[in-house]
Amino acid sequence: MLKTTENSPKSTSAQDMPEVRTLHDVTLEQFRDDILPAAQPVLMKNFIAHWPAVAASRQSPEAIMDYVKRFDARRPVETILGKPEIAGKYFYNDDLTGLNFDRQPAVISESLNAIARYRDEANPPSVYIQSAPMYENLPGFAEENQIGVLPPVIEPRIWMGNRLTVQTHFDLSENIACVVSGRRRFTLFPPEQTPNLYAGPFEFTLAGPPVSLVRLEEPDLETYPRFAEALRHAQTATLEPGDALFIPYFWWHHVQSLEDFNVLVNYWWNDSPRDLASPFDALLHAILALRDMPPHQQKAWKMMLDQYVFHETGDPVAHLPDHSKGALGPHTPQSRQQLKARVATNLAMQAGLMPRKNPS
Repeated sequence: MLKTTENSPKSTSAQDMPEVRTLHDVTLEQFRDDILPAAQPVLMKNFIAHWPAVAASRQSPEAIMDYVKRFDARRPVETILGKPEIAGKYFYNDDLTGLNFDRQPAVISESLNAIARYRDEANPPSVYIQSAPMYENLPGFAEENQIGVLPPVIEPRIWMGNRLTVQTHFDLSENIACVVSGRRRFTLFPPEQTPNLYAGPFEFTLAGPPVSLVRLEEPDLETYPRFAEALRHAQTATLEPGDALFIPYFWWHHVQSLEDFNVLVNYWWNDSPRDLASPFDALLHAILALRDMPPHQQKAWKMMLDQYVFHETGDPVAHLPDHSKGALGPHTPQSRQQLKARVATNLAMQAGLMPRKNPS
């Protein structure tokens, strides 16, 4: 049931939200020089309409299932199973002590056969083949269905299932999501709406990244009042087979599969140096080190982060000779590795996992 407060939106239907910017006939140059640097979501119409997989999906669900099975290496992949009563809406249980679905490994072809059997049921169980890496599980598929704007080193992943809902979450990667079969509705929120999305536990998530605890289909605005502000900044896009959606780094997105059978292929990549430390680990460390300080100490360290991490006042060590900049200067792969080792050693000593060094 939708619960509202004064000045809150009365509906969350897609018709009430602005649509994601839509472009046709996107070229490599346009994607590289316009779309990617803007860091805004873009619906790319007919972006993969040339794929043989899309042609098969336009024949029938059975045709695209048979097409996928042709490549099946018959390796078990993670598959999510939900009982009919959850109606494909994967989430926590009521008290956040568990999940309302199960995970188990299953061969892709066998899961597709189960989905085919369920298509005649009014309220079927939900089956979701989640994020299966393409090269090892469906060898040859990517070669027949190429995206053209990304290098082959970026491995595609495939997602297949019946009608289901993926709760609002973010990814620490750029993302191109390509709809092969069925239709998918995306609802997107910019990163700055994070305080209004009520993220769930960091340590216990549905599938990796934290998720919003607010049900987009029926938000409880009494419990989560700031979500009303998030809705004012939401965008929506409904993708048909052959369409693709660019989802920038850290944009929250809620995904609904709208047909009895749906196939999506996505590409995740990150243009940051590969040997950077984990920003999520850095956040956890900052929570551990800074959150419970007195306010005046927090203020001082916020200034330090702004200066030395985010360079809000320019280069903070421009006054030092290069040989004296150390960890504050430009990094090399070797210096990053040394810094990681130093941090790991310090944390291990603080955790009592190794003896502290005696001061010399």
